[in-house]
Amino acid sequence: MTSKALYIEAHIRADLDELWARTQDPARHQRWDLRFTRIDYLPRAADEPQRFRYATRVLPFLTVSGTGVSAGEKERPDGTRTSALRFSSPHPLSLIAEGSGYWRYVPDADGVRFLTGYDYRPRWGVFGALADRVLFRPLMGWATAWSFDRLRLWLERGITPERALLNWLTELAVRALVLTVGCSGLGLGSRVGLLGPLAPAVAYLCPPVLLVAISLALFKTPLSRTPAARRCRRTPPVRVRAPRLLRTLENWS
Repeated sequence: MTSKALYIEAHIRADLDELWARTQDPARHQRWDLRFTRIDYLPRAADEPQRFRYATRVLPFLTVSGTGVSAGEKERPDGTRTSALRFSSPHPLSLIAEGSGYWRYVPDADGVRFLTGYDYRPRWGVFGALADRVLFRPLMGWATAWSFDRLRLWLERGITPERALLNWLTELAVRALVLTVGCSGLGLGSRVGLLGPLAPAVAYLCPPVLLVAISLALFKTPLSRTPAARRCRRTPPVRVRAPRLLRTLENWS
């Protein structure tokens, strides 16, 4: 892992086995992870790591796909669990050429610390490196953290991934509406005189009220039933190393 590698951590108050199931089963994984539209396991021999195919719908008319290989350690002496993967995409419109990452499951007294670290190599030369640094990598970090919180809501509160997405879109629409009305209201100061005797009071009260509404729309903490990337840790508490399991996949990728 390089210094640019992404790190995301969520604390989930849930059973370790249930968290493992909802992250290792591709049908359930693709429901909560915003980064994937579809994940399919491919046939394999009993002594081989699991190969898979993934697809991500970037736009309504554009889907990029790739393949990868993964392996997991469900029983470890310290009680933790680990899974690792390597992936690549031959699609010319995929900024990600190849990459690797891992998940760690660390039980504690209140649940499980579920964390990931991953890195990838962008294509498209200098332009791709710049686009990745300025836009794509921050977006990938946000999408991973948002997805982890979506998973947390599913496990802790029973809010399905589909419902969580609807909650997020609804709250986003309400915030956008408040911003639009607030900004429009601030620009109507010259028309306050049309209100006759109420004009002085409206002229005095409206600007601070609108500014408060705009501030709430921009900065208020998301509702508890809405996924939010800000609830996840984005930097490791200590220096971390990729698990040895990840190196075992080098010969299979």
